[in-house]
Amino acid sequence: MKKLLSILILAAVAALPLRASVAAPARESYVMHFDSDWKIVSGLPEKAMLIGLQGLANRTAPRLYIVHAADFPWEITGPLKDFYERKHGVHFTELKTADEALAHLAQYAKGYIVWDPAVMPTMNVAYTIAGLEDGIIVTPALIPLAERHGLKLIDDLRGRYDDKTDAQIYTDAKARYWARCSHDKLMLLGGHRGDIRIPGIADWGVREKMFFHDLSANPIHADELALEKQFFSELNPGGTIFGWHVYGKDTEEQHTTLISTYGLKMEGLQSLPNLSYNCQFTFTPGFKFTNNHNVARDAKLTAQGKVYISFVQSDGIGIGVWTKPGRGRIPLAWGAIMGWVKFSPAALEYFHESATPMDYFIGGLSGPSYMYPNHIPANRFGLLMKEANDLMAALDERIFEIMDNSAADGNVGNADLTKETVDRYYAAFPNVMGFINGYGPARTRDLRDSRPLISYDYYIDPRRPREEVTADMNELIALNPKRPYFLLVHVRESNDVNSLVGVIKQLQGPVEVVPLDVFMKYAADKKTYTTRYQLPTDPKHFKGY
Repeated sequence: MKKLLSILILAAVAALPLRASVAAPARESYVMHFDSDWKIVSGLPEKAMLIGLQGLANRTAPRLYIVHAADFPWEITGPLKDFYERKHGVHFTELKTADEALAHLAQYAKGYIVWDPAVMPTMNVAYTIAGLEDGIIVTPALIPLAERHGLKLIDDLRGRYDDKTDAQIYTDAKARYWARCSHDKLMLLGGHRGDIRIPGIADWGVREKMFFHDLSANPIHADELALEKQFFSELNPGGTIFGWHVYGKDTEEQHTTLISTYGLKMEGLQSLPNLSYNCQFTFTPGFKFTNNHNVARDAKLTAQGKVYISFVQSDGIGIGVWTKPGRGRIPLAWGAIMGWVKFSPAALEYFHESATPMDYFIGGLSGPSYMYPNHIPANRFGLLMKEANDLMAALDERIFEIMDNSAADGNVGNADLTKETVDRYYAAFPNVMGFINGYGPARTRDLRDSRPLISYDYYIDPRRPREEVTADMNELIALNPKRPYFLLVHVRESNDVNSLVGVIKQLQGPVEVVPLDVFMKYAADKKTYTTRYQLPTDPKHFKGY
């Protein structure tokens, strides 16, 4: 009988569906605290080595987390560490020096690659090799440290690329390494130039075996642009470019236009930290996103004869004012980074857990990640927006944000959408309550099936004195006398929320600041704005591809 029972149990187990073996997240992790020194001649070499080591150590389990200085672009590394402790039961042991880090984590590396600070592209080439060969990257001064921990030389890039252009360096690296790298992801490790670099996202590139580069999308750098187009054409459909464009070589507009032309997605910035750690945690048991909706999806509101204002902060909730005083005093919509559902879910859970009733999350930007929709190929648009729809559903979002600066330069120029693009969005998102558009002011507006598309009328630069912001907004109110007037305002990252309260008190009314979903319902009720799209006769401030 016992033998028969054993056979039955074994048969039942064998009949269960097979699933991939997934290791439970480690509850013991190491943490390091970085200072603000990213200079090539001082703090960068050690930080670059440790970030690469992080990517190797976090290949199979979340072993190393980095908390950055208070002035680091992504301000949530400290609060997110606390979240891991509270919600995931992680116990962190601090490593205070690079020597300590290698003593505990060098076992996850097979050797080291030497790069040359005098030829900065060699850092990117070294990171590419590091991902493929499981190595850490070191400058010559750090070789003794690496060897003291038993690591052997994998490659030495000194002298290989002397007197070579960036295009020549990456052409050689492409021939050597590209075939073995991920073709779903590519690392654009740009950002700061001059005497500093901030490769905060390099751990993710090493872990995922990406090809690293900092090629330019500026047409004046024809050789670099041609090479980058080769990379993009060889990526798998729907691929993602991680990192950021190169300050001083090209512009955000040039690079995002190019990426979108290939139907690829952009996830920034080059400083985005800890992805190799964050990607290994799922949402906590029982957690479900519940947005702070203020009005039912099918509700109808009656707009009054007043000025309705809504504020949106769209520059990545992790690099704005989330942890600063004042949040929760006024209704504020936040552009959640939807792709984090896939590679940083704990960060999204942290934001939703710490949201006040005044905080409202919206989808975007333009797709499942940052894109310029006027340039997305028609045969890629539908699949990309289905992915965006799915992410919005997972995040309980009802309003979608669009931005296309391909014909603009920063906050100046034409940020409008073509009618064809608007038609595509209305068809692709049948369930959203509405769309918002722009970064700086734009003029695209529409209303279909009680679902408005409203562009920003004003952009608040954090450096602009508040009295001038107040004067600007009062001038807009005076220039738009038809009521109701729907004034949508983009609040740039790092704006102080408390200062916005002071601005609101000085506005000439009647004025009402409302949550974005309420704003959209009022805009659906009384169409006092003109339907408009980008026109072929509009001036162009940027020449695309």
